[in-house]
Amino acid sequence: MGRAFRWLLPHPNVTLLLAVVWIILQNEFSPGMFVFGLILGMIIPWATSIWWPNVPQGFRPIKMIGYMFLVLWDIIVANVEVAWIVLTVPNSRLKPAWIEVPLDLRQPEAITVLAGTITLTPGTVSSDISDDGRCLLVHVLHTDDPEAVRDEIKHRYERRVKEIFSW
Repeated sequence: MGRAFRWLLPHPNVTLLLAVVWIILQNEFSPGMFVFGLILGMIIPWATSIWWPNVPQGFRPIKMIGYMFLVLWDIIVANVEVAWIVLTVPNSRLKPAWIEVPLDLRQPEAITVLAGTITLTPGTVSSDISDDGRCLLVHVLHTDDPEAVRDEIKHRYERRVKEIFSW
């Protein structure tokens, strides 16, 4: 029974999420809309399941929630900082930098979360990862101390992502 259920619904949470999104996009709730949303929610994950990686083992959703609040706060603060830089620092005095961040993370999902976090935070962009996956290249809009930025990324973000994806 479990194998048949997994074949029919390879990602049950995605199925439910797609059904809810469908109903929200239609802006009306009816039994027919709900059933059609469930059908779409079953077909789309089933049709794309061969390209989905396995769920990472050791994922801690509670730690991820705390991490999301931290990142949201950092995005707000970074928006103010970038606005201040744009308004007060002339282009000739801007000090952009490319920083190599050595990674302790090895899971692709964890590295993706870290790179996404860096890119979501205004003023920084993760632009490349080394071939062996051990180093992330990050561009910073303005910094006097690139090593401090590297250390902050490792301490503030990578350490927490490592806890979320602990094996």
